[in-house]
Amino acid sequence: MALIRNRKFLFSWMIGGAQGTGVDSSANVYAYAAASAGYYVYGKREYYSNIKGRHSYFSVVASDAPVNSIIDDVHLLASFDAETVFRHASEVVHGGGIIYDKDLVGERLKNIPTIETRLANEIRGELEKNGLGDTLMDVLKLAESRGVRLFPIPYIDLLKKVGEIIGQSQLSALMRMVNTMAVAASFAILNADLTHLYKGLSYSFRAKKKIVDMNIKACEVVYDYVKSNFSNDFPYSLPNLTGREEVMLISGTSIVGIAKLYAGCRFQTYYPITPAADECVYLEDKMTFNIDASSDLEYPSIAETKTIMDKGNIVVIQTEDEIAAINMAIGAALTGVRASTSTSGPGFSLMAEGLGWAGMNEVPVVVTHYQRGAPSTGLPTRHEQGDLLFSVFTGHGEFPRIVIASGDMIEAFYDTIKAFNYAEKYQVPVIHLLDKAIANSTQTLKLSDIKETIIERGELVGDSLSDEPYRRFKITETGISPRAPLGSRNHIYWNTGDEHDEYGHIDEDPVNRTRMMEKRMGKLRIIEEEVPDKDRVAIHGEESSENWILSWGSTKGAILDALEFLGNGYEFGFMQVKMLHPFPGKIVYNILKNAKRIIDIEQNYSGQAGRLLTMNTGIRPTNYILKYNGRPFSSTEIRDALIEVMKRDTKRIVMNRGG
Repeated sequence: MALIRNRKFLFSWMIGGAQGTGVDSSANVYAYAAASAGYYVYGKREYYSNIKGRHSYFSVVASDAPVNSIIDDVHLLASFDAETVFRHASEVVHGGGIIYDKDLVGERLKNIPTIETRLANEIRGELEKNGLGDTLMDVLKLAESRGVRLFPIPYIDLLKKVGEIIGQSQLSALMRMVNTMAVAASFAILNADLTHLYKGLSYSFRAKKKIVDMNIKACEVVYDYVKSNFSNDFPYSLPNLTGREEVMLISGTSIVGIAKLYAGCRFQTYYPITPAADECVYLEDKMTFNIDASSDLEYPSIAETKTIMDKGNIVVIQTEDEIAAINMAIGAALTGVRASTSTSGPGFSLMAEGLGWAGMNEVPVVVTHYQRGAPSTGLPTRHEQGDLLFSVFTGHGEFPRIVIASGDMIEAFYDTIKAFNYAEKYQVPVIHLLDKAIANSTQTLKLSDIKETIIERGELVGDSLSDEPYRRFKITETGISPRAPLGSRNHIYWNTGDEHDEYGHIDEDPVNRTRMMEKRMGKLRIIEEEVPDKDRVAIHGEESSENWILSWGSTKGAILDALEFLGNGYEFGFMQVKMLHPFPGKIVYNILKNAKRIIDIEQNYSGQAGRLLTMNTGIRPTNYILKYNGRPFSSTEIRDALIEVMKRDTKRIVMNRGG
């Protein structure tokens, strides 16, 4: 894949506030509006695991070319509370700006209990070093001394004015609009077209016209205030762009949900767990779907609903626990229905025994596994890639399974469809690894050739009579037996967790055991032979380089952007392993055997893909760039770490950026 070298514009915007005050909705309004104006966007959501009150923030990067990750720099910080400024003012670059509530400048750092002690001490130390106190105004003065522009907004006064216009005198009701007012202030500072903000509001609150109308009035008031009270010379702007290809704006969990409908999944189970539940809630909303691509949607170019072009139903069941979730999905798959369950690390731990039962009975079930911070409850709403080895080896004993990992949302869409195809074609459980960084991100993307998507159901038997009894687990050269869904006429068989013969009867004969183990495990060889190399390994960057990056999953976007930002002074080949089991050992060995440097970039402590590399090829990574603080990689920190490796040959670099 060629890297983008002609990018002209890259702008990072951030909004923050207490959870429950509309941070997510305001960020979605901004992202949609920027996309409507012609920009590619990538948004990252960060939030605490409590329901309300703690700080959350949303970063959105806009560019004139496709963007795959966040950057560390913030060009414009939009806030409507004090904590956001205390936490993130230091991230705003020289020439950037901070939007803040002018009535909060007297807020003191010591009176904000939700800021961690470690961070509060760091902020206080920086202020004291510069001879400043601990109020919000002191933080703003420090930012201004670094060349940051300040934009004080009298939110309360402006809300009262909005109330007069719409006939609402209750301030508590008006306060619900302060988040979108921060977005409107951003648009005014950036000289952006207000009509795109209207589109963002109309889409984000499309089921609530009254709320849309109220927020539009609020945005107009603050937009006019900014234009009247601040100079029009901010160094960044968002003018309308033309000529961009048609894209849609969507989140990671939604794209996987859409893919499941396309893949023919008609039975989904789950027990609520972050972040997997978002996908399941999306599917619950689409349990009966009939959305025509030719319908006259108001904003079809970036509306996610445009991609669903079929009629049908999917059953989505919230179970009492994850054990029930995997077992119900297995039961549905036995009937011939394409079935899946979605979960995260703690839930997947409970599914281990059920997964083994599916392996023993060669059940084509799909597990969508959204990784998060671990072990135990860990970091429920934060990011990690710590479940790779667990996914490859989970379950006692040995049985074949496929483990695939998507690097971005487009891959997540197509990999979801492939997961169901693999499961039925090879009659094995398939674990599809995603993570919080993909699940809770928002991105503009284009899905090409959707109509060309192929559904492969594998070898199914019909209802015809046969001269011999049906052998569900018939030993074949490939290890794949003709499959009959439960209830098929003229095809009776048995399922058990015990070892069994070809008919499914329990059988502990040693010869039979050997034959059945070889039958099942032999599928791994067939999978390695039949799955195309491009679906197992993706190569990006400079293929002739002596310096190689090895990685997997959601690190892909940040690595690609980092390679672009490095420029032509550095040459790297980037190997993205897409199928982690069975590991593509021969392909990987042939590419990396003569590499001078192999840099393993992962978001876990031990470099788990590097361990699989050594286990399957004998090759060891020479350097590691790792991160496990719960925040995804930015392209900026990968760029900086790669420079560190190349200049000093540092063997292990642990990154710790992110608020």
